[in-house]
Amino acid sequence: MDSNYQIDNIDRSILGILMKDAKTPYTEIAKKLIVSPGTIHVRMKKMEDAGIVKKSRLNVNYELLGYDMTSFLGIYLEKGSNYKDVIEQLNQVPEIVEAHYTTGVYSIFAKIRCKNTKHMRQVLNEEIQSVTGIQRTETIISLEQSIDKQILL
Repeated sequence: MDSNYQIDNIDRSILGILMKDAKTPYTEIAKKLIVSPGTIHVRMKKMEDAGIVKKSRLNVNYELLGYDMTSFLGIYLEKGSNYKDVIEQLNQVPEIVEAHYTTGVYSIFAKIRCKNTKHMRQVLNEEIQSVTGIQRTETIISLEQSIDKQILL
């Protein structure tokens, strides 16, 4: 990882275009920025090596796939030193799509996608509550995702 890499306006433009539509071909980006497609490839590789671009992923509409319920789970740990072990166990639960180590009331704040309330109850009771090191949890059900965006560069 090259932590000394400094992005410039061309890099920011490349990122801006790809953040709006990750499927934009490098040749199209090159035309917009009046550079060669090779330049786009080289700069993307450098940004990946520097850790600026971590990975590409498919943005899926989970509701259309039957996962109609999104919830957030506040997790209280028995001890803060349990964090690593708990995260390793939680990472094995497929329905947990994000987890954050936080300040404030909860030690961990997780995002969970389930098919319905029955599925949610099953995940909570059979998988999450059995994780060693968790003292208790609080579940917050999302009624609607109102904002879903990235920071514009």
